[in-house]
Amino acid sequence: MSPADAGEIAPLMNTTEPKCIVPPGVLARLGFMLVALAVSWGPVSGATPPVGGVAPDFTLQTLDDKPVALQSLTAKGPVVLIVLRGWPEYQCPVCTRQVQEYIAQAGAFAQRGARVLMVYPGPSDRLKAHASEFLRDQQWPAEFLFVTDPDYAFTLKYGLRWEAPKETAYPSTFVLERGGKVRFAQVSKSHGGRVPAATALAELAK
Repeated sequence: MSPADAGEIAPLMNTTEPKCIVPPGVLARLGFMLVALAVSWGPVSGATPPVGGVAPDFTLQTLDDKPVALQSLTAKGPVVLIVLRGWPEYQCPVCTRQVQEYIAQAGAFAQRGARVLMVYPGPSDRLKAHASEFLRDQQWPAEFLFVTDPDYAFTLKYGLRWEAPKETAYPSTFVLERGGKVRFAQVSKSHGGRVPAATALAELAK
């Protein structure tokens, strides 16, 4: 092999694998696109607990900032969990009638050893003030609990978010046994379709 030939072959023998170099600007644009996609998709909604399943635990606060954990309640006895429409930019009159009906039957729920837990969802901005307004003229029974769901953390976890203008959550009622097993569940995809107090009491009596 001549020196000239050796000079031509040497660079070929010393080559290394090519490197993929991505300009910093491209990486920045990719990062921005990923963040934008995450924001557009929003929080992932969970599944609504079915009859026979166990209701997922959650903790929400009362109007006086006391935490209420579902698991703590079901450890002591049955629970009727009611999801209201909360604050869809106005006080829902159907929710008001539903709450009044359940309050009228407070003694019957107490006789069955059941707690009634009502959830008031909505945007976090002034949600507590709106919830206080909602309860202003209600004679709230000792066995009943009223909590808020700011920015729909619970509503999303239970798969109940109503994604439409001036909507919050699908009105829902769950009757839970001691331990959290779902005995009865009804989700309304309209403003009506509420579960009467008599139905919830009948389920508790089974």
